[in-house]
Amino acid sequence: MFPLRAVMIAVTAVIMAAPAWAAELKVISAGGVVGGMIEDYSRQTGHKFTFTVGPTGMLRNAIASGQPADLVITSAPLMAELEGTGKITPGSRVDIGRVGLGVVIRDSAPAPDVSTPEAVKQALIKAATIAYTDPKLGGTSVIHLMKIADGFGIKDLVAQKGVTATGGNDAVAKVADGKADIAVVLISEIHAKGAKLVGPLPEAIQLWTVYAAAIPLSSTDPANARVFIAALTGPSMRDRWTKAGWQPAK
Repeated sequence: MFPLRAVMIAVTAVIMAAPAWAAELKVISAGGVVGGMIEDYSRQTGHKFTFTVGPTGMLRNAIASGQPADLVITSAPLMAELEGTGKITPGSRVDIGRVGLGVVIRDSAPAPDVSTPEAVKQALIKAATIAYTDPKLGGTSVIHLMKIADGFGIKDLVAQKGVTATGGNDAVAKVADGKADIAVVLISEIHAKGAKLVGPLPEAIQLWTVYAAAIPLSSTDPANARVFIAALTGPSMRDRWTKAGWQPAK
């Protein structure tokens, strides 16, 4: 583990000096994590990022195939799997925070009540079409959606209304484009213009997912990867994470 003072000095040094030796980092990341904070960091430092982004199943396959990466950002369960394989640099894991699921509709559509489990059930029943990640891709949100739909006794109905997407961001885009009436996705994935968050799932059926970043043993630039993690999880970024729908790690 690196002392916090040393890490923050390294972060400052990278931001000030990076334009002369900008790095190129390969990142395998869950779609719900990629956002404006990373874009800002890229502009500040001059570092370039190549992202492989997707739901859990896709990320698992990419990492298992040996795809080169300097950094991986995944859900905590998948990160635990990776740590078990011995492919992650010991001590490099840092929890970013947790994010819940929310209900999304088009900006112009009347907002349904989603304050209780029964209200969510009725919203799903009344929707003509429901966007969600293709179940074959193993996304966190679709797995949980089908779980709660099964609990409501409407799993088959939800499946019949399905408009499959490549991930949560794509599901939101399909709602924004009018290809689906509603979606249940990670709150941090709601970016598409024309779509809005109605509200989070009620706590009784909510799923909080912790995401973590870590450095693979195969990373060719672990030093810059470590500084990048420190920058993303530093105190100055806490408000940014909160505004993006996260509860930052303590």
